[in-house]
Amino acid sequence: MTPPRADAEGAEGFAVELRGITKRFPGTLANDSVDLTVRHGEIHALMGENGAGKSTLMSVLYGMERADAGSIRIDGRAVGSGFASPGDAMAAGLGMVHQSFKLFDSLTVAENIVYAAEPRRFGLVDRAAARRRVRELAEEHGLAVDPDARVGDLPVGLRQRVEILKLLHRGARTLILDEPTAVLTPAEADALFAVLKSLAAQGRTVILVTHKLREVLEGSDRVTVLRDGKVVARLVTAETSADEIAAAMTGRAVELDRVHEPGTPGDVVLDVAGLATDGVHEAGLTVRAGEIVGIAGVAGNGQSQLVEALAGLRETTAGRVTLRGGDITHASATERRLKGLAYVPEDRHAVGTAPAASVADNLAMGHHRTTLSSRGLLPPASVRAHAARIVERFGIKAPAPEAPATALSGGNLQKLLIGRELAHDAPLLLVEQPTRGVDIGAVQNIHDQLIAYRDAGHAVVLVSAELSEIRGLADRVLVMYEGRITASYDKNEADERTLGLAMAGGTTPGAASPGAAVPVEAVD
Repeated sequence: MTPPRADAEGAEGFAVELRGITKRFPGTLANDSVDLTVRHGEIHALMGENGAGKSTLMSVLYGMERADAGSIRIDGRAVGSGFASPGDAMAAGLGMVHQSFKLFDSLTVAENIVYAAEPRRFGLVDRAAARRRVRELAEEHGLAVDPDARVGDLPVGLRQRVEILKLLHRGARTLILDEPTAVLTPAEADALFAVLKSLAAQGRTVILVTHKLREVLEGSDRVTVLRDGKVVARLVTAETSADEIAAAMTGRAVELDRVHEPGTPGDVVLDVAGLATDGVHEAGLTVRAGEIVGIAGVAGNGQSQLVEALAGLRETTAGRVTLRGGDITHASATERRLKGLAYVPEDRHAVGTAPAASVADNLAMGHHRTTLSSRGLLPPASVRAHAARIVERFGIKAPAPEAPATALSGGNLQKLLIGRELAHDAPLLLVEQPTRGVDIGAVQNIHDQLIAYRDAGHAVVLVSAELSEIRGLADRVLVMYEGRITASYDKNEADERTLGLAMAGGTTPGAASPGAAVPVEAVD
């Protein structure tokens, strides 16, 4: 379906106009004669599965890659086949927030925002003016941040605000956001879209690269869908549906928001009593074989610290942890893996993978001391065969097994990490944000794999910012608030309102509370 007036306005009606953009890499045609037009003052969603060409197209637009063919116009002005650099793109009024934030952790919020565009007085950086400018921008756009806070100490939601404020400080008229809610809680995502709508109402343009259908349907004006490097659909958001967009992205019907049948719990695999660590207080939980226990909570309430403590990456100050009856409270991460624990961390870049290592080597990690080792050596043929099995099972799009992990898109890197850990066949799987940044088709595949893992008799602890994911997969749901497990719900009790209330600090009548009790509050 072609949106009304799609090409009738003339070039002067478009903030961004891409015509016939083609980009090739060795062995890959990433963009195949792509046309994309984005109007002034609209939120335009660019969608597609991992590897569909979205990020490449935006890299071409932002001057990080040069197109092999095609032309670009910005605000009606021709720029040939593209900008020579991101600096030239910024000078033309474009700004981009990447999936991996481009911030200096050691600097303050204000220093990051004004970096390379500092207000000056008598030839020196005017730090007071910088802080004042940040406060004004933050208040104007509803992006509250502390100008003096050190960026390295901020949660991801606030870091993203810093990125957006940095672009606004530089006068960006068109903002490109690459998977902006991949690291946000539902509440933070709603707040972000309120900001984006406000920016659009002021005449700024937003290009939103995302996989999340609900956000696109609620927050965008038009949608362009890519598949295998080509435009396959141009849709007016108000006139389309989640099913239509999903079918355009995947080329097939996709079952959305599926709620899986509950499992059949067996013996206790993980038993945690009175666990305390930095940010976690007296946590207690049990997880049985054939069961998925979901942990829900607003980011920063202790979920990540709890899982890191269970994985052996964070020291515990009190409590006891047993795995299949064996005490692992003070065991190292390596010892825990050998005793039957697999772990998918939230941060796939810094913790989950070695980006400079090859795809095959990343898939061998954790298996190199056990199934792949032969007399203390790693036979290359075994490593390649192991990698090939996981690549095929999870549909990982990689140029070659020898390619570095940095060559993978974020979604494909996530599939690599999930596939590697499930291949351990460990009795206990700890998994954080399993489908973050992953396309719709892959989400369904990963969910099916997790359910199959559970049904094979394994225990799973699932942490996710997506309530629909928690509700669809978990047999039981625990809620964390201010570092404590404050509520527990069976699958049939865990509706979105009940979980949202508990995540905000309230509980509902009759809810079990394995942690410290929290009084019921009225939460709108």
